[in-house]
Amino acid sequence: MCPGVLRTLGSMSTALLQTRSPEPEWRGPLELLTADLDAAALQWISGFTAALALERSARGAVVQRTAGTRATVLYGSQTGHGRRVAEQLGAALERSGHAVRVLNAIDYESRELASERLLFVVMSTHGDGDPPDDARALFDFLRGRRAPALAQLAYAVLALGDSSYPKYCEAGRAIDERLAALGARRLSARIDCDVDFESAAGAWLEQAATSASEELGEAQDAFPPAHPHLRVLASPGAAASEPTREHPLEAELLANQPITGRGSLRTVHHLELAFPAGQLDYHPGDALGVIHENPPEVVERVLALAGLDGQVPVVLDGRELPLYAWLAHERELTRLTRPFIEAHRERLVDEAARAQPLLVPQQWQVADLLRHRPAAWTAVALVESLRGLAPRLYSIASSRLQVGDEVHLAVAALEHLEDGERRYGSASRYLASQHTASRLRVFLESNQRFRLPADAARDVIMIGPGTGVAPFRGFVQERAATGATGRNWLFFGARHMERDFLYQTEWQAALKRGTLHRLDLAFSRDQAERVYVQQRLREQGAQLFHWLESGAYLYVCGDATHMAPDVHAALLEIVARQGALEPDAATAYLATLMAERRYVRDVY
Repeated sequence: MCPGVLRTLGSMSTALLQTRSPEPEWRGPLELLTADLDAAALQWISGFTAALALERSARGAVVQRTAGTRATVLYGSQTGHGRRVAEQLGAALERSGHAVRVLNAIDYESRELASERLLFVVMSTHGDGDPPDDARALFDFLRGRRAPALAQLAYAVLALGDSSYPKYCEAGRAIDERLAALGARRLSARIDCDVDFESAAGAWLEQAATSASEELGEAQDAFPPAHPHLRVLASPGAAASEPTREHPLEAELLANQPITGRGSLRTVHHLELAFPAGQLDYHPGDALGVIHENPPEVVERVLALAGLDGQVPVVLDGRELPLYAWLAHERELTRLTRPFIEAHRERLVDEAARAQPLLVPQQWQVADLLRHRPAAWTAVALVESLRGLAPRLYSIASSRLQVGDEVHLAVAALEHLEDGERRYGSASRYLASQHTASRLRVFLESNQRFRLPADAARDVIMIGPGTGVAPFRGFVQERAATGATGRNWLFFGARHMERDFLYQTEWQAALKRGTLHRLDLAFSRDQAERVYVQQRLREQGAQLFHWLESGAYLYVCGDATHMAPDVHAALLEIVARQGALEPDAATAYLATLMAERRYVRDVY
């Protein structure tokens, strides 16, 4: 049976549902479509359209019953965690027969907020307490004078964040408080989730589903979910079909090569991992999650400073492990969190200090806190108070179209001196020390925001200082493999050209082949006056603006604290100058690019 015939008959069946007999204009097309079909085929079509009619009739009944009380689930997510939680809630509500829509905040029409009755928000915090880029327009609307009174709205908020940062879950808190200030009614108290968010998010999902049923009423005659991919997320077998942090994939390390020169302040390793054929279907722009262990020297330092025996057994949540194993494989030791700092304050040896807020330098790790602020810890209390060891995410630096069943990473080995001793980043130290043939546990973190344009004729501008250049290596590989006709322009920055020019020979070869069309470089320490990528952007402002006006896509990857704001400020200046725009108009210009997904950032 021709698919086109089925699609046409399906659309006709919807129209025929609304009439007692076929309208005359349908007879001709029906006869034309079925002219060459035998009796058996016609009987099959009869059954097909009858079943389709029943399904759509039932679907219409449910939609009609819940009309005006549809639930909306909004998410703002930089890494994908928020999206998955939102989709799981949407799937649960659909299975219960409730009308629901799940939307990225960037796709939400703010003016619809005045007519919403039931809203669930899953919001991540990014950078210095900011919402994700996709949610900025929503936040601006809510903070502005056009925000409506929301007395008719019932809502609940799940906030995602990282308690090692000062403004933990700030974006979720801000939207929760703003909705309440506009008169909306909280269905339940906001839940703030740390990076090990699964348990807290699961409790929120259950509460949200219960609240939706109470607000919408128990739906009957539920129809199948409209979005099959939501069923996959919520189905028990999902973990078996694709690697997740709970069910990772084992990948073999093929290569681990430093790609910075001697004397570089930060060693960067290029890693190549092989995975079983077809078991990691990634795209350029995605990230690879790595499940790692704390370095032995970090574990031993914590044990010594806490005065604890690493072999003492600790039972927690029904599991018994030696304390050393808990600290090496299960607990965060290189990032301090606010809950742990507070728990530490309550156990300080100095009784007078317990009554005072405990302020610690941002770069301190658990060992530093134990050394400078001695406290009385037991093995069980220490394990209970430390945050779970979260996997680390790394931008994928390859395209499957070029490397096959491999995935490449660029990993900066983080380290600094504290009290004359080396302090390491746990995951980067773990990866840097791995040898060829090692087996690493990994999973895919899809980043649907950070994708190449579907139109291969579009130009792309890539801004990636340091290891922020990693995804753009995959972008250029992908564009070359697919024969994209659009031009590729890369801005790269680092400290020194001789020591820190990541993938130098590859970029030079790509320029010769014509798969990279422009390359602008900024090496900040190679001259008396420091030069950064934002200065190169300003120097090329006229051409950059011309590319944007011609439909180019703009990508930024790397440091969220300094680089991303500085680059954004430079872009605002360029747009204002080249477009002869006032500051507010330049801001609106970039906001429009973001809304169109032509200005996309992956910053951390």
